[in-house]
Amino acid sequence: MNREYPNRPIVGVGAVIMEPQGILLIKRGKPPRLGEWSIPGGAQELGETVEQAAIREVAEETGLDIEVLGLIDVVNSISHDDQGGVQYHYTLVDVLAAVTGGDLRAGGDAAEVRWFDPNNLTELGLWAETRRIISLAAEMHASLEAASD
Repeated sequence: MNREYPNRPIVGVGAVIMEPQGILLIKRGKPPRLGEWSIPGGAQELGETVEQAAIREVAEETGLDIEVLGLIDVVNSISHDDQGGVQYHYTLVDVLAAVTGGDLRAGGDAAEVRWFDPNNLTELGLWAETRRIISLAAEMHASLEAASD
């Protein structure tokens, strides 16, 4: 199925990875949102669970191995062309994850990958939904850390 002008929504899976060095973001190497910073992720494949998709996509785009800690939220991403047609339609399932191994490097659809201070993301021009998901992830991460103390 074509990602541009699809005949049905595409399920995408994103992973918010928060570690002591910050939050991991990728610079998108393909549309939609080409050249923008975002959380790592991509399309779920047939026969793959959401967790498996997150693990695979993060490995492809960042070189890191992760463990999925929980579901953050689901986001609707629908982009229309100038004539009002649906150019892109994604249902995005976002999870919180922790690094378990690997070596950081950009790959797959990621043009660049970098750790950022979660308190200094405003200059990146992140999509509003990405900012909202990161905020929810930070709350979830803090709750999980408090519960483990």
